[in-house]
Amino acid sequence: MNTAVPESPELRAGMPDMNPWPLTIVTYNIHGAVGCDGRFAPHRIVEVLDEIDADIVALQEVPLGGLNFPDVLTMLRDATGFYGAEAATFDIAYRRYGNAVLSRYPIVSTRAINLSFGNREPRGALDADIDCHGHPLRVVATHLGLRPAERRDQTRRLLQAFDTDQMPVVLLGDVNEWFVWGRPLRWLISHFESVPAPNTFPSRMPIFALDRIWIRPRHRLVHVRRHASRLARVASDHLPLVARIVG
Repeated sequence: MNTAVPESPELRAGMPDMNPWPLTIVTYNIHGAVGCDGRFAPHRIVEVLDEIDADIVALQEVPLGGLNFPDVLTMLRDATGFYGAEAATFDIAYRRYGNAVLSRYPIVSTRAINLSFGNREPRGALDADIDCHGHPLRVVATHLGLRPAERRDQTRRLLQAFDTDQMPVVLLGDVNEWFVWGRPLRWLISHFESVPAPNTFPSRMPIFALDRIWIRPRHRLVHVRRHASRLARVASDHLPLVARIVG
């Protein structure tokens, strides 16, 4: 796991008090940086992120390097100048793959949450503490499984793992929930309260709200939208979901 080193307290002590709010937060399943046209094109993901100009980005299906695979997170981090962290769900010598977070603000610490279920594809979440000019924010970025039993188990484990009243908590990612009244969504809505859920998949003609953003406390979330630019419709099979939160 790569964790960016934050600014030192001594350096921050000499800076004026800066308020980061409101923040723009995004969840984006980048489909391995392979677009709907079958092209591997990380630069298009960078261009979509430039269009949005977010402060914090949760990414799913991110190639993280290995003997035979590119390190797309490093490409995105270098292109944006953001801090970056990763939590591989598939981690062997020739291929690393999983969830990641990019942040305009220092990532103070990270934890990997293992959400794997039986012999299904390994799944997990990246749990990151971010220092927004002295304002702490906890971001839990995840990608849940394809089968209902997986998602029920993974949702229970997520809700147990990160519940806290010490700082605002954002849960976001590709939850893969096709059923509007499925138990995972009902549990998450009960915990976080209902939030807007624009359709984001498939990107060319979205009919499913697979990508979600929740925040606790709920009143901090002020607006949710999908980013459906011409480029975003081809860069991945998911559209980015964008939220604005206040301090």
